[in-house]
Amino acid sequence: MPAHEAPGYAELHCLSNFSFLRGASWPGELVRRAHELGYAALALTDECSVAGAVRAHEAAEETGLHLVHGASFRLEDGPELVLLVPDRAAWGDLCELITRVRRRAAKGGYRVHRDDLEALGGRCLALLPGPERMRSEEADLAWFAETFAGRGWLAVHQWLDGWDRVRLQQAEAAGRRFGLPRVAAGGVLMHVRARRALQDCLTAIRLGRPLPQAGFALQANGERHLRRREILARLYPPALLAETLAVAERCRFSLGELRYEYPDELVPPDETPAAHLRRLTEEGMRRRWPRGVPERVRRLVEHELALIAELGYEPYFLTVQDIVRFARGRGILCQGRGSAANSAVCYCLGITEVDPARIETLFERFVSRERDEPPDIDVDFEHGRREEVIQYIYEKYGRDRAALAATVIGYRARSALRDLGRVLGLAPDQTDRLAATCAARTSRAFTAEQVREAGFDPANPVFVRLLHLLGELIGFPRHLSQHVGGFVISRGSLSRLVPIENAAMLGRTVIQWDKDDLEALGLLKVDVLGLGMLSVLRRAFDLVEAWSGERLSPATVPAEDPEVYRMIQRADTLGVFQIESRAQMAMLPRLRPACFYD
Repeated sequence: MPAHEAPGYAELHCLSNFSFLRGASWPGELVRRAHELGYAALALTDECSVAGAVRAHEAAEETGLHLVHGASFRLEDGPELVLLVPDRAAWGDLCELITRVRRRAAKGGYRVHRDDLEALGGRCLALLPGPERMRSEEADLAWFAETFAGRGWLAVHQWLDGWDRVRLQQAEAAGRRFGLPRVAAGGVLMHVRARRALQDCLTAIRLGRPLPQAGFALQANGERHLRRREILARLYPPALLAETLAVAERCRFSLGELRYEYPDELVPPDETPAAHLRRLTEEGMRRRWPRGVPERVRRLVEHELALIAELGYEPYFLTVQDIVRFARGRGILCQGRGSAANSAVCYCLGITEVDPARIETLFERFVSRERDEPPDIDVDFEHGRREEVIQYIYEKYGRDRAALAATVIGYRARSALRDLGRVLGLAPDQTDRLAATCAARTSRAFTAEQVREAGFDPANPVFVRLLHLLGELIGFPRHLSQHVGGFVISRGSLSRLVPIENAAMLGRTVIQWDKDDLEALGLLKVDVLGLGMLSVLRRAFDLVEAWSGERLSPATVPAEDPEVYRMIQRADTLGVFQIESRAQMAMLPRLRPACFYD
């Protein structure tokens, strides 16, 4: 059958490499491959996770493919299920479910039961993938048919493993008995068959066994990839393929529908966010310039307030100001940095200590209507007291409204080498010798020359395979960790926007998206960072006060001290934050800065 005559198809069950150590392809690879094959849609259904959803969304926006969002689950008291999201409300239901079952387990795990699905609400669609030989317990089938009446399907897999005909027959019988429609599904783990070797290695790594001992845990063949539609037409009855299109058509939700709202309790009931921000800014101006505000500064403030109001960012500035106000009230040194230093409003609110009257500032470096990017204020706190600020945020907004952004921890060269070497049967001393040929934290692939340098023959089949697999595995996500301090705070329940799970550190929770995901969707975060140099300044201020009786602060340190600049010009900056590296110390005698603007 020519490709142009093949029936339409939507893949409804697909795992990416964000189902850690299960999927063998990136979300973007899966989306682009589905588009190449002419699929009508692709559902990304990672296990109890939407961590790869934003990457898939970006690829779908580029290709025009209809992307369906969902997740798969292994119930502790029932079968495996796949949930699909038809609309925004169902997305909130799915995120809340993932949050609930992740929060009751240790980091990286989840515990889900039938009653969690029963309490989910009647919006998500569901697929029941049969076990490899489609012998689900009747009790599971009856429960599924009752719980997902009118929105549940039996997913039929055809994997050319000798059991396809049996699965079709058993699915047909179960469908008739329990009134469940059937639909084709691939249970996809990779975008192309060539990833089969990597998928087998990921399985062995997950099980902690060498490949020869992984046995039946490995896939029987390479069929769990995105297959051509003409091949699927030979494997599935036409009705099952047509049903995939009907299911996908019911799922019209897109991540582009998400709208993020910052907390509104910081604004008094009788004021608007714009009026409240203006009042706080004007109070800050009077405090900063008690003898009168320079006209140039006043013009800057008016310009910035107008742009902030136009873009609707007042709640963001108010949220950061509230956190800084708490820290200063506790005597915790803090300092906004980065492009926020270009903001006169931030200076008036006490977020930064860079006086706009002393330097030339350009607010558009920080906020610009042309870039259409949300502002990003990084605030450093004394590293020994940052936890007080973090717990204040949790206490003020609650765990359901505040969480840290995630950081995706990926395989680097050495970690990939050790995991692959173990499952391929290399001895520890062999992997150690090869690991010694690369830098500790590099993500560059190994080369045949490095194999030779370690004393091995790069033509040896084991090392040929190892180098190929390393090229595929390096960069793959391994697990989620917590961002150094990027908080996401919402007006309503954050868990209806994105799932929240436990971090490794006690008392910390993280969302399943990282900072790049947040930026891609235009969602705002507040960076609460720890800086050791502020602790050093705290001790220095204490010493100055003990010696002279004068209490200094970052805002009152005498400006433009010529002796300080002479020290900088001769690169006497060891221990001075941001200009202590070898590269900076090499440049300073040539640049010879003589004022703050330099």
